Amino acid sequence: MSHFMDRLKFFTTKRESFSGGHGVLIEDDRKWEDSYRNRWRFDKIVYSTHGVNCTGSCSWKIYVKNGLVAFETQRTDYPRTRPDLPNHEPRGCQRGASYSWYLYSPHRIKYPMIRSRLLELYRTERASGKDPVEAWAAIQQDPEKRRRYTAVRGLGGFVRTEWEEVTEIIAAANIHTIKAHGPDRIAGFSPIPAMSMISYAAGARYLDLIGGVPLSFYDWYCDLPPSSPQVWGEQTDVPESADWYNSTYIIVAGTNLPMTRTPDAHFYSEVRYKGTKVVAVAPDYAEYVKFADLWMPARAGTDAALFMAMGHVVLKEFYVDRPEPYFLDYARRFTDLPMQVLLRKVGKQTYVSDRFLRASDFSGELGQENNPEWKTVVYDSRSGGFVCP
Repeated sequence: MSHFMDRLKFFTTKRESFSGGHGVLIEDDRKWEDSYRNRWRFDKIVYSTHGVNCTGSCSWKIYVKNGLVAFETQRTDYPRTRPDLPNHEPRGCQRGASYSWYLYSPHRIKYPMIRSRLLELYRTERASGKDPVEAWAAIQQDPEKRRRYTAVRGLGGFVRTEWEEVTEIIAAANIHTIKAHGPDRIAGFSPIPAMSMISYAAGARYLDLIGGVPLSFYDWYCDLPPSSPQVWGEQTDVPESADWYNSTYIIVAGTNLPMTRTPDAHFYSEVRYKGTKVVAVAPDYAEYVKFADLWMPARAGTDAALFMAMGHVVLKEFYVDRPEPYFLDYARRFTDLPMQVLLRKVGKQTYVSDRFLRASDFSGELGQENNPEWKTVVYDSRSGGFVCP
């Protein structure tokens, strides 16, 4: 008891009574609490989203203080789409909640940067009286000058420059490449539409006008499955994510939904309440495996064999052994299954699949004079001949 009283006296003043009674007065003030209060004070709320390579397009409340983003929270006023589907909200992720930190990060690139060796070479050539294209050509045609900046790629050495100068260098490089090698040697990639439709349209239009090659974001990522757009002519994961809730059997492979599709992952987990069976294909016990009824731990490098086996079962059971009219009609109208494929003989009695049969293989018989080498061919069972759909 005496120890408690000693501690109490330490935190009190010599005045031990006030307001006509007895009490304790703490000497320490509470100004330190203002730092926490100020952290969550703001001047106004604006609405925005995070369009940096994310197709979620989640709606966020942006709390602004003194013209700066103070913090962000998810909006919770999404409308109900239909009564038999779960709500879309909350839509957001931990990356979105912390995104305001990136706006003011010292690591964010705010100005054009260029390799110092290349900039020195270009400025030297321009100072000698050459125009931009001549200056760039002088660097590219001299093996030693070109080696000076290409040999240090990946080692840093960037310096800040101005937009006018760097755009001049880019334009000069494009013109020189077109003159020396042809416009189809310029391959470019602009942001995907989900990031910025204006930037995407501007970049794609520019490449189209100069005769360049526009790459898709599939080429950029280098890890997305091309079979979906090649077969159906659409990007991967075409259905809206809420449509997962209408499924009765889901196979998830190549995508970690809780990690990369955080706002939509709840449809994947909630549909299991309806009895939907979920199969997860993953070499590791990833986040989305936790929601699965069956985990197929495919070894790295064997996924091609796994999906070919699945395709074999579908083709054999629903097209060969028991042709299903619904599947046949769908395949004829919406996939490339009816397209004829050439067979190439390997050995005495072995044939392997080769390229698609094309209209150009018929020497004009199909009446396809416009780019026949790009048009695939099907067999028409009604007329008993080949046609170009």
